[in-house]
Amino acid sequence: MAQGSGGGFGRRSLLQGAAAGSVALALPTLSCAAPAQARSGRPSADWGVQVGDVTTSSGLVWVRSDRPARMVVQTAATESFRRARSWRGPVIGPDTDFTGLTSLHGLPSGEQIHYRVLLADPDDPRRTGEPVSGTFRTAPTGRRADLRFHWSGDLAGQGWGINPDRGGYRIYEDMRRRNPDFFLCSGDNIYADSPIPERVTLPDGRIWRNVTTEEKSKVAETLAEFRGAFRYNLLDDNLRRFNAQVPTITQWDDHEVHNNWYPGQLLDDDRYTEKDTDVLSARSLRAFSEYFPIRTLRPDRGGTSRSSEAESGGGRVYRVVHHGPLLDVFVLDMRRYRNANSPGRQTDDPQGILGAEQLRWLKRELSRSQAVWKVIASDMPLGLIVPDGKTDFEAVAQGDPGAPLGRELQMAELLRHIKHDRITGTVWLTTDVHYTSAQHYAPERAAFKDFEPFWEFVSGPLNAGGFQALKLDGTFGPAQPFIKAPDRANTSPAESPQYFGEVDIDGGSGELTVRLRQEGGQVLFSKVLQPGRVGQ
Repeated sequence: MAQGSGGGFGRRSLLQGAAAGSVALALPTLSCAAPAQARSGRPSADWGVQVGDVTTSSGLVWVRSDRPARMVVQTAATESFRRARSWRGPVIGPDTDFTGLTSLHGLPSGEQIHYRVLLADPDDPRRTGEPVSGTFRTAPTGRRADLRFHWSGDLAGQGWGINPDRGGYRIYEDMRRRNPDFFLCSGDNIYADSPIPERVTLPDGRIWRNVTTEEKSKVAETLAEFRGAFRYNLLDDNLRRFNAQVPTITQWDDHEVHNNWYPGQLLDDDRYTEKDTDVLSARSLRAFSEYFPIRTLRPDRGGTSRSSEAESGGGRVYRVVHHGPLLDVFVLDMRRYRNANSPGRQTDDPQGILGAEQLRWLKRELSRSQAVWKVIASDMPLGLIVPDGKTDFEAVAQGDPGAPLGRELQMAELLRHIKHDRITGTVWLTTDVHYTSAQHYAPERAAFKDFEPFWEFVSGPLNAGGFQALKLDGTFGPAQPFIKAPDRANTSPAESPQYFGEVDIDGGSGELTVRLRQEGGQVLFSKVLQPGRVGQ
């Protein structure tokens, strides 16, 4: 990131040196049990803080208490908290698993915001715990400021959890040191269907050790177990330190519930007593809304039924996050509204993978966007063939390189809309497949030709098993100039690199540069895209 952005590396001085240690937290209790309401002392926030969906003037602060408490947030321009502004948040308790959210608004644009969360005894506001501090930068209103963000996904998958011998989830420290303005998590924040064992023997005889908890000793079925799965990752000090310094934009995917799930599915999995994915997904979405700061999905707004937005209190994962004039992020939900996985040969498929309502929303919001760049955060890839069993398919592509069929029909409609409405600067980012690659789609190579060229970039996992590369479907004409994947299934993070992607947008030229990086920060592939174009 350039230094002349009005921020640069210096804008977060606390990220380096001793100041960074000031926000480090003690490891929370490994029991992960519900807080003891009768415990003596003052409220504590050992699980850290997070900020989500930051815009030019707003952000949403998250915290978890160890008992009932009033949440109070203070914000200031400096770490000294002189002239601090106070925000009175909710009383948090067992109905939200002792998590709370406070919305900040009217913040100055393009500025570093220092904040701290105080938890007060609801009956005696003078009794407060130790404040927990964090920082984030609001999006700029002008176009001259540079922008950087990271994306990845897939955490604690396939039984590969927090390994103290490796220093835990150390990829988060790699990303933190690169000072992103925010982090886009593309889904699979947990693996509800993957228990975490104490030990795993690797092929070469080494032992992988995991931090374990009671909730992660089995698949998640109850609300308490889903909550415990989301809590598990917060045992990692790298992640808590990252959360305190990098705001997030979070989406979900299948492993928040079960591998390859879709609405209406009944599981054929002997590990489960509750086999209805509608029941499981409602419980997971409730816990998801409690453990991430997402402005369109709040745990205090009712249920989580997918059939009625009114029943769910207006809650939904899909949304657009406006990050100043350079960038809009369109966060998709390819789980809650999809049809059943199938061979994907339908000649008419209005529901597809997004559902008709979400597709209408996406087309409308893309057309309204005035941002230089429109990042489409897709929780599944477009042209990679992701199988589900012997005959069905999990993502969009289904292996037939001809004219669009099945879920491809919905994507063809979207790509046609982008072309005919002259929508510039679209870039697709995704994760899901547990390797990293770059795909360029072009009509001259495609069976379906009524679209403009575009790029799709894949990066992940953060801490999960690596898997072999998938084949490409020719319907939208993908070419793959870069790919890095292991040669066998479920390689551990000790054997195969973990990956994250980085996007830099130059405030002067408007150029967007994508870099695919691996754990440790090494650049594997980079691509520079020019602004103001319908296709690239």
